[in-house]
Amino acid sequence: MARWCYRHRLVVLLLWLGALFGLGAASSSAGTNYANDFSLPDTDSATAYDLMEKAFPQSAGDTDTVVWKVDGGSVRDESVRSRIEPALEEIGRMKGVGQVTDPYAAQGAAQISKDGRIAYAQITFTEQANAVPKDLIEDVVDTAQAAERDGLQVELGGQAIALTQEPPQGLAEGVGILAAAVVLFLAFGSLFAMLLPIVVAIAGVGTGLIGTMLLSHVTDVPEVAPLLGSLIGLGVGIDYALFIVTRHRRGILRGMKPEDAAVTALNTSGRAVLFAGGTVCIALAGMLVMNMRFLDGVVVATSLTVVMSVLAAITLLPALLGLLGMRVLSRRQRRRLAAAGPEPAEASGLAARWASSVQRRPRPVAAMAVVVMAVLAIPVLSLRLGATDQGNHQESTTTRQAYDLLAEGFGPGFNGPLQVVVEGDAPAGLVDGIRSAEGVAQVAAVPPANGVTVIQVVPTTSPQSEQTDQLIDRLREDVIPPTGAEAHVGGVTAVFKDFAAVTADRLPYFVATIIALGFLLLLVAFRSLVVPLTAALMNLIAAAASFGVLVAIFQWGWGTELIGVGKEGPITSFLPVIMLSLLFGLSMDYQVFLVSRMHEEWVHTKDNARAVRVGLAETSRVINSAALIMICVFSAFVLSGDMEGAMAGIGLAAAVALDAFILRTALVPAAMHMLGNANWWLPDWLEKRLPHLAVEPREDPPVAGEEPVVPGRSSVVHGFVRGADGEPVEGAAVTLLTQGGRRLDGVTSLADGSYIVAVPAPGTYLLAASAASYGSRAGQVVVTEGPLVYDVELAEGEVDAVN
Repeated sequence: MARWCYRHRLVVLLLWLGALFGLGAASSSAGTNYANDFSLPDTDSATAYDLMEKAFPQSAGDTDTVVWKVDGGSVRDESVRSRIEPALEEIGRMKGVGQVTDPYAAQGAAQISKDGRIAYAQITFTEQANAVPKDLIEDVVDTAQAAERDGLQVELGGQAIALTQEPPQGLAEGVGILAAAVVLFLAFGSLFAMLLPIVVAIAGVGTGLIGTMLLSHVTDVPEVAPLLGSLIGLGVGIDYALFIVTRHRRGILRGMKPEDAAVTALNTSGRAVLFAGGTVCIALAGMLVMNMRFLDGVVVATSLTVVMSVLAAITLLPALLGLLGMRVLSRRQRRRLAAAGPEPAEASGLAARWASSVQRRPRPVAAMAVVVMAVLAIPVLSLRLGATDQGNHQESTTTRQAYDLLAEGFGPGFNGPLQVVVEGDAPAGLVDGIRSAEGVAQVAAVPPANGVTVIQVVPTTSPQSEQTDQLIDRLREDVIPPTGAEAHVGGVTAVFKDFAAVTADRLPYFVATIIALGFLLLLVAFRSLVVPLTAALMNLIAAAASFGVLVAIFQWGWGTELIGVGKEGPITSFLPVIMLSLLFGLSMDYQVFLVSRMHEEWVHTKDNARAVRVGLAETSRVINSAALIMICVFSAFVLSGDMEGAMAGIGLAAAVALDAFILRTALVPAAMHMLGNANWWLPDWLEKRLPHLAVEPREDPPVAGEEPVVPGRSSVVHGFVRGADGEPVEGAAVTLLTQGGRRLDGVTSLADGSYIVAVPAPGTYLLAASAASYGSRAGQVVVTEGPLVYDVELAEGEVDAVN
């Protein structure tokens, strides 16, 4: 398929453009139909909600609030009324506004605070918040705030009003893409190579999000789902394309034709991308274990975006590679390739030196990594799930100001009232019992409607306070049962409390499910019990540390205003499930990419130390570049204007940073060095029963001039090239020859002096080594059935007799 896409690149491009424009046209005509349904079956708040729908079947449009406060005097003063009343009347005449309830009407006394300094009016639109035209909302805001003067403050709150404060659509995605472009340019040094992953990611995310818009008409998709879909889609889309483009460029630099390099890249890294995308989707599908309708829509949106990102990487990317040809390399690389010929793609520099350091000192490296992760995980012990509201907005926003004014004038609980819903008439003692309960500020019983009585309860504490949660429990367990009433406690605050409680109960089953699935995938891929166990443990450590960072910032408030995400509060109750799904999926990507290279080396040499060192040296740079791109994309979602999006962005950015820079670069290789050959242990009886799954198929074909290895009889010679002082010699030419002098294989030693050459079959050979400033040395090596470890020592100025 890769070769077909490469050769028929124009057809592939036209198909993708047709899909984007066709789906875009369909979504613009159909619109969206997102639905935020946080209620859960068989919970008290869900029963209350159902009864409320029975009492008030004709739900009106979105209701927002205008709040005003005077510094002196009273809101009843004529000087205040003469400014506020005309503004409210003008708002009431606007097309799209259904009703305005103001405190100056006959029954509006309850809308004025006891001290007379704060009052509010309710504006009910004819549509729900998402359907209210933005121009109308802006006119309402401008008209209300035009009544302000010195000593009179006017603020507005509500879901529709909050829409006017959102940053321009696509700002977070744009900033994330721009930051990723900088990282890609530094990594590739080529403008065209930099653009490839970005174009592929945009195509995948674009089709995924448009598809999500259309699916919102046939299934419940929450408003936060497209944001999460674009967040994860951009991250994995750019990373997957990065892996393939890196392999493609490496093939060209080693002398392959662009078409062959593209086919090889898709047949190796492309298959790894398919495996990685599948693991992400499996981790996302783990959310279905929670049995929450709200999360089902999130699974649909995020999985669709990941699938489209993978599809773009394996079809659109080879077509784009065909268009670019050799221009996927920088001009300097093309000139060097033409002048000096193919170059070996061997790890050197900082990556190789770090890999050697981890090999020499695995215990200190592992201990330091564990200490860092443990310290970062400490805040997770105080994790509290709940819901965010407009009280968490930035202090400068009008919605936050309105929220604070209502709390000041009418009590903190006014922003999150509870509803005690009774089927039939409420018993006489129920209202009195609620009124006398600890934590209740106000109680008002609404006359029965359609056989349902609703009792409005205003707590003394805010919706996000633990005391409000305790009040809900008190009403359900201590106040309502003695009255004998069949009553249920509902309201937004109660819904989110129940949602958090159910999430906490089901979370262990969810974590166990995705860990088990990940374990099975790695078990089949790497034929080892220890590798998947290590991966599962590392995933749990990464999750704990990243949630610790999340709690410190968003729950403890360490820097929330500084980074522009508003006031601290509880962690959104559905976020742990979504974050854990994404984190386990992304961690699996890095684990597969790292360990597959180690496993490849282990199969060839049966030397665990070398396998871990070489695997880390050759993959750490790409893993770190991919992680840096994801960090940029995820962090940019702080600019989304959505608290849940900001939480997910910061949490995932922290998780990826810790996973890539500490776990996969330090703790995993250090642990594998300490475990030794046990890393690759698998009982014989299990080996026979496991299916075979190749993440990476075959290695690249040998470079021209090298002797192919005989299948089944091949082996290797490996070791270190050192000087007389014991220091490693980097860049030494190591050549394997027959006894007659025919060259079989040749490599260049790495930064730590290590080398490995392929041996076609057991026998006696010559191994020659030479380096600048040193002489050359050659000696006989006898290779049996297994790998041979052979260290070479070079001395300055020495000339070997063999040469």
